[in-house]
Amino acid sequence: MKEAMLYSKEGGKVRCILCPHNCLISEGKRGICMVRENNFGVLNSLVYGVLSAAHIDPIEKKPLFHYKPGSNSYSIATVGCNLRCEFCQNWDLSQGPKTGKVSGKKISPKEVVEQALENDCESISFTYSEPTIFLEFAKDVGELARSEGLGNVFVSNGFMSKEAFDETESFLDAANIDIKSFSEGFYEKYCGGRLKPVLDTCKRMVERGVWLEVTTLIIPGLNDSEKELSQIASFICDELGDGVPWHVSRFHPDYKLTDIPPTPMESILRAVELGRDAGLKFVYSGNTPYGEYENTNCPKCGLTLVERVGYSIYKKDISSGTCPECSTRIEGFF
Repeated sequence: MKEAMLYSKEGGKVRCILCPHNCLISEGKRGICMVRENNFGVLNSLVYGVLSAAHIDPIEKKPLFHYKPGSNSYSIATVGCNLRCEFCQNWDLSQGPKTGKVSGKKISPKEVVEQALENDCESISFTYSEPTIFLEFAKDVGELARSEGLGNVFVSNGFMSKEAFDETESFLDAANIDIKSFSEGFYEKYCGGRLKPVLDTCKRMVERGVWLEVTTLIIPGLNDSEKELSQIASFICDELGDGVPWHVSRFHPDYKLTDIPPTPMESILRAVELGRDAGLKFVYSGNTPYGEYENTNCPKCGLTLVERVGYSIYKKDISSGTCPECSTRIEGFF
């Protein structure tokens, strides 16, 4: 247990300002994330250094296709999340603390960085659950990792406060953020959150110079209309930049949405077309058998610069960050 960052005292209660919920927490109670607790007027993080997952992943699994492609990332998580997505594919981690129990293995920031270095990882990813809710640990790990030459990655729902985002300035290099829908109603009903703070976080990432990629899980009948997908693509292109990659991912039934079928392949391919029509240079499909939509191609001459099959890379001709055929600059960190 460690005293949390970003809270204020209001009588015997505490106000957490880590995310836009701004939970007002009574003595002995926890916030919506279920891992920040008021103990006699002090807000404590219950998951500092308590990891529920630690794996060596290809960076492509995040997914990040334009940040150190072909490298491994030491990926860690605690339990807990500040959203309640009914389609969560890691619900056992994200929703685990709802029972009141916080489980995991104790570890120090130094040990995390040592394990990343020992396993030839080029970065540390804070992933699987929502890294915002274990920001104290992520910051301590991230600052130490950066001093050792490692990159730091957030795989996030983007539902964080400006104050929380500002705390990442000392260590965060790249992020993949979910834009789950372009509807406030969807976020309220299926996620227990709001859309606007997510869009604001995306814009802050780009303004700060954090490398950003965006993922949308396409769920049949809920967020798969051409209008909504075009709105997401246009937001990315117009507000974040046409070089920001968009990953459109195939839904499979999970958690509380087991009655909805997997996303039809034609919906994924149509989303790719809509993204390109909006002006995006790089649109990728996820959870599909269409390998050609995982490749990175030069937006000018069409040369395949990175050829992918699943999480494996079979060709990489982009080390300089430019196309070797026509010298076009490719956005990202290669």
